[in-house]
Amino acid sequence: MQHNLADSAQRYIEVEADDLPLHCPTPEMSLWDSHPRVYLPVEAKGEALCPYCGTLYKLRGQARKHH
Repeated sequence: MQHNLADSAQRYIEVEADDLPLHCPTPEMSLWDSHPRVYLPVEAKGEALCPYCGTLYKLRGQARKHH
């Protein structure tokens, strides 16, 4: 997971297939208990926005296919 902070107002985080299933907040976040955990379907469109904190997640590469 790679964190990119353009400013303190919005977070942008790149995730990889190994980070799926994706949920926010992530364990790496300093305030991991800042809002309820919500799972984000980033693999559907390649990006997802957390409805609680506004963090934008973008999938780098392809999601793994399940059998």
